[in-house]
Amino acid sequence: MAKLKFSKKRSSKDLLISDEKWKVLICDDEPEVHSITKTVLHDFIFKNKKLEFISAYSAKEAFDILKVERGIAVILLDVVMESDHAGLDLVKRIRDELKNTNLRIVLRTGQPGFAPEKDVIQEYDINDYKEKTELSDVKLYTTVMSALRSYKDIKAIQRSKKGLEKILKATKDIYKRNSLELFSDGVLTQIVSILRLNGHSFLVTQDGFSLEKDENELTLLASTGKYENKKLNDILDEKIQKLFNEALEKKESLFLDDIFVGYIPTEIGKANLIYLTGCEKLNKLDKNLIKIFSSNVSTAFNNLYLNKEIIDTQKELIETLGETVERRSKEASHHVRRVANISYELALKVGLDEKEASLIRNASPMHDVGKIGIPDSILLKPDLLTAEEIETMKTHTDIGKNILTNSKREVLQAASIIAYEHHERWDGKGYPRGLKGNEIHIYGRITAVADVFDALLHKRCYKEPWPIEDVISYFQDEKGKHFDPELVDLLIANLDTFKKIENIN
Repeated sequence: MAKLKFSKKRSSKDLLISDEKWKVLICDDEPEVHSITKTVLHDFIFKNKKLEFISAYSAKEAFDILKVERGIAVILLDVVMESDHAGLDLVKRIRDELKNTNLRIVLRTGQPGFAPEKDVIQEYDINDYKEKTELSDVKLYTTVMSALRSYKDIKAIQRSKKGLEKILKATKDIYKRNSLELFSDGVLTQIVSILRLNGHSFLVTQDGFSLEKDENELTLLASTGKYENKKLNDILDEKIQKLFNEALEKKESLFLDDIFVGYIPTEIGKANLIYLTGCEKLNKLDKNLIKIFSSNVSTAFNNLYLNKEIIDTQKELIETLGETVERRSKEASHHVRRVANISYELALKVGLDEKEASLIRNASPMHDVGKIGIPDSILLKPDLLTAEEIETMKTHTDIGKNILTNSKREVLQAASIIAYEHHERWDGKGYPRGLKGNEIHIYGRITAVADVFDALLHKRCYKEPWPIEDVISYFQDEKGKHFDPELVDLLIANLDTFKKIENIN
């Protein structure tokens, strides 16, 4: 057995052996079988990885191991152990209870009368059947090799499927906050699967065409393997930067011995760069597959960036209009952005999903847009307003609704609700309609808390800023009166989060 090599020209000593190993579970009640198996396969190497042996001496012990041990590729399974059909029962439990369809099951039996090959192959989900008497050193070697190849291909298909699922999810959910990052993660998973790599990779995006220019921003969108959870500065060494610059200057991907640098341009002046390790020497088919894949991904990135640009522009316009209203009344700058961020956090904490919380964040800057129709003599008056002036001021909710209500855009429809209802009170004493409790839309209730919280903490033409302690005391007093009591509890329970938004200690 020791003489078996991959070829006469290339011995296992010539290979760069990986630290990772193929896990093989030996399940047999005869200790001698374990020893012989390990001896025969001691120098086994497949795809630069050796074997790691795990021993079980009963079907029950093997099942317990499989419940907790991840990544076992092959089980060499005896049939007759604690019972005449213990091995066959274990096959059923592996497939039915553990739902493990990846594990390659090689049935080895010294008593074929208890498990006739034809019957077993038909009735049980096994991958190979061998009688122990026929398993010579060479046949055992080839049996394990065949099983590992099958396991590797199944895992590659699964990785490919997962990568595709992520890409499909990203394109369907394009408005989600992390859609670009999710898509990028899918791209890495897919490309690693196509090239059958070790999974160490990352993807960046940048403006411009040289990493040497300080004005160009470089952003890490996704990473896997040893690069996962690392900051970009810890990843980008001089060698990688040099390769990136070469790809950017040539405007093409680079195929090296063990590295692939993918160049994926977009139509809006951004270039995406993929860095993969463990490539060894890619063949012509691999390179063509990558070129086709990169071309398709480039189109998808264009769509993502363009949609992101539209969303960001829309968000900026809304914030700018909201800020314009605030500046007209000479109130604190950036009020609407703080209200937007407070509203977003409150929405998440009250149980709304990411999409709806983002919608509130994007719409809430328009909460006081109706003040554009209020005369300066009232809006800027430093003294107390008369009863008539107060009624005029209240009309800003109706004005805001009328400005926004006819839009078919989801964000402006949400903004219309907020503009109309953010002065309603939980006790029904608010305006313009005197809605009470849950009659008030959750968007209006959330924005009301965020608006007042920020307004009290900052100077206005008619008041000085309040200390945070007084603001909290006010909300406690108005809980269940002015404000939704659940939202007040969430505000106070998560005060550190909202103090960060307000930039106060």
